Amino acid sequence: MRIALYPGTFDPITLGHIDIIRRATLLVDRLVIGVAINRDKGPLFDLEERVAMIEAECRALSEETGTEIVAHPFENLLIDCAHDVGAQIIVRGLRAVTDFEYEFQMVGMNRALDASVETVFLMADASHQAIASKLVKEIARLKGDVSKFVTPAVREALIARLG
Repeated sequence: MRIALYPGTFDPITLGHIDIIRRATLLVDRLVIGVAINRDKGPLFDLEERVAMIEAECRALSEETGTEIVAHPFENLLIDCAHDVGAQIIVRGLRAVTDFEYEFQMVGMNRALDASVETVFLMADASHQAIASKLVKEIARLKGDVSKFVTPAVREALIARLG
């Protein structure tokens, strides 16, 4: 069974994330969405809320593609999380060239820790490349329309949280 890990904070999950998830399902039998606890970022949504949003947004996609998609919270090293879930592949989404420098460094470090786990980069669709959770939260905080960036359920969660 081919298993991949797609890590992130997902605060909140966006259409860009969902696009990468959809693309990743074409490559694997099981896709684990690694939900980083990352207390330093001070997330808007707590871990349980983020996991619930991911599960809700991925349920139909899992049925549609036949790929098992599961959310898995983690707080340890990414490579250790990959081992924990049995992943041979780490999926990373790239939005722009600026993402690549950081991701390139991460690949090097992960290879130094375990060269048997491969990293695969997937480009988001052009219509989703500018989407960042941080910007979505800022738009929502300022009462802007985020419907082009998130699903209706996530939009409602943002409105409920931010007013």
